[in-house]
Amino acid sequence: MVKRKAKVKSKKAKAKRIVKRPKAKVKSKAKRRPIAKKAKVKVKKAGKAKKHGLEASLKKVGEVTHYFGHVNAAAVKILKDGLKVGDSIYIKGHTTDFKELVKSIQLDHTTIPEGKKGQEIGLLVKSRVRQGDSVYKI
Repeated sequence: MVKRKAKVKSKKAKAKRIVKRPKAKVKSKAKRRPIAKKAKVKVKKAGKAKKHGLEASLKKVGEVTHYFGHVNAAAVKILKDGLKVGDSIYIKGHTTDFKELVKSIQLDHTTIPEGKKGQEIGLLVKSRVRQGDSVYKI
């Protein structure tokens, strides 16, 4: 394929095309600031963190270890006390925050009336929960 050159009708038109634009002004280098010394960061000792809102008055009963999306169920490791069918719970996490009534508890695919300390139980939940979310008893 042969490229054709565009025909120029007059010398003025040709001159307009060839006109070079002036170069943009180059800004001078900004004054470099000296690198600041690293600030000493105060590290707080790992102690009791301040709890806000509803969490302050509740007891943490367990922690979510897994979520089964196809059946809307959460695997919860019971850390303290126990959890019975009919109890009111509050699930709080980074993106999770809701209250719910315990409708069903399962252990090894068998329905049980209550979960005890140390057991990993299955709970039906109304919304998605994530690993590490805290379960509080209301």
